[in-house]
Amino acid sequence: MSHALKQVFNKDKTFRPKRKFEPGTQRFELHKKAQASLNAGLDLKVAVQLPPGEEQNDWVAVHVVDFFNRINLIYGTISDYCTEQSCPVMSGGPKYEYRWQDEHKYRKPTALSAPQYMNLLMDWIEVQINNEDIFPTNVGTPFPKNFLPVVKKILSRLFRVFVHVYIHHFDRITQMGSEAHVNTCYKHFYYFVKEFNLIDTKELEPLVSSQVGSGAVH
Repeated sequence: MSHALKQVFNKDKTFRPKRKFEPGTQRFELHKKAQASLNAGLDLKVAVQLPPGEEQNDWVAVHVVDFFNRINLIYGTISDYCTEQSCPVMSGGPKYEYRWQDEHKYRKPTALSAPQYMNLLMDWIEVQINNEDIFPTNVGTPFPKNFLPVVKKILSRLFRVFVHVYIHHFDRITQMGSEAHVNTCYKHFYYFVKEFNLIDTKELEPLVSSQVGSGAVH
């Protein structure tokens, strides 16, 4: 493993503890299947497709957790450079500003610095994916009716991390030699959300129109 990738996977740099799948569970097996496709070097457009005989919600749940873990790692590598001073607004260039809203402290969309936004976002996602009522871990426990709406919200917000990293911190990613890793992760994420129609096309616009993002998926 190159020094740069070691930095990307440095446990101390993980922005949040990783959520793991319990060995022996159906999710763990699905996770292994997904990883095997990636490791086999399959075309990512093919790798994201639902395997025959599997439930779509299970497949989606496994990927949401995996993307959370991986995007966490990516943000962790540049978090020292994403400060209140460097990034006083959570944005993706001058055209896109992301405001935070939740059911607790920020009931109205509120402008925050990028690090504040990222902290709230990762905390919020962690609560969702650890909530058995939304992401049930027992085989046979049905997914709730609000599963896909929650997933869409999680993924559209995780996409904003890519937008911010690509547009404001890509020089740092390049300096570390982690560009290929980040591009692959983004490509995987992009093909997955397109395959299952999990993010509105309009939401994807900031990176489709930016050179760094569009270069990764075309």
